[in-house]
Amino acid sequence: MQDSHLKNSKKRISVAGAGVIGQAHIAVIQACVEAELASIVDPSPAAQILAKQAGVRCFSSIDDMLASGQPDAIVLATPNPLHVPQALQCISAGLPVLLEKPVATSVAEGESLLKISQQTGAKILIGHHRAHSPIMHKARQVIASGQLGTLVSVMGSATFMKPDQYFRDGPWRAQVGGGPLLLNMIHEVHNLRVLCGDIVAVQAFSSHATRQFDVEDTVAINLRFANGVLGNFMLSDTAACARSWEQTSQENKAYASYHDEDCYVVTGTNGSLSIPTMRLKTYPRPEDRSWWKEFEVGTVGLVRADPLKLQMEHFIRVIKGDAEPLVTVRDGLLNLRITEAIIDAARTGQVVYLEG
Repeated sequence: MQDSHLKNSKKRISVAGAGVIGQAHIAVIQACVEAELASIVDPSPAAQILAKQAGVRCFSSIDDMLASGQPDAIVLATPNPLHVPQALQCISAGLPVLLEKPVATSVAEGESLLKISQQTGAKILIGHHRAHSPIMHKARQVIASGQLGTLVSVMGSATFMKPDQYFRDGPWRAQVGGGPLLLNMIHEVHNLRVLCGDIVAVQAFSSHATRQFDVEDTVAINLRFANGVLGNFMLSDTAACARSWEQTSQENKAYASYHDEDCYVVTGTNGSLSIPTMRLKTYPRPEDRSWWKEFEVGTVGLVRADPLKLQMEHFIRVIKGDAEPLVTVRDGLLNLRITEAIIDAARTGQVVYLEG
């Protein structure tokens, strides 16, 4: 009876890192009927103020938080170099972890976390929140249904304009490692894998011609998937264009959104699906397909919801033992491995093949 009570009671979740994404997690926890904010872990004065407003304690380190009595779980939304060491610390304490992307700062570091998580059976959910998006779930359903026929290609883009203030606020963003490949592309890699399967080879050209920073501002990427699908992707943080997930999905209200724009088009032998408008074009008679024939045109219905909220609800089920993580450490590591391969391809001008 007691075990049942513990399983069904509110889960006390701490958040480490009180930056933009940490604050988003805090807001989601506070709005969740199955969770409550246990504490904030962040040494900054701003975090102390945030904790006081939330009515919880603020700790300067995870050590201090654990010494005071640990919560039921923790969200790690700290700077990237802290992800793996802090995750290992929390695993050792027996805490389920929602670890923000990227899973690690390098593939080698990610592999060490994967090994330990497998050995211990730790509950770790990687924070690729778009994986919880109803848009992505519906798109995957359409593709799996066979309505598009055999998949042929995917065309994608993440083209947007980061303002000059973004780089003045964080000068490191103008240096190697601060460009859109490492900061933004890893989200796209996960979405592309969800839609079309494993990526086995990449090719890329990068440019910094617009801003003249040491880091790229625009990248053209080619992808080969294990199932024979080919893809191309345009990435730019200096393009005055709305074809990015944030500006089309309507999921993050902080961004201006354009309901008539798409950032992915998946094509098959019998039709195509544009995402996130969910415009579907298919041939009504597969035996009579031709560019002279009209498509049957429609829009796939869906209910939009905040993927961060859905991710937190899923994490609570993981904490309770009612679900396995939708995005595992292995998934996060694959996303990082592919992103690093794209960086290598852009640097060398060579096709980079990924391990099968």
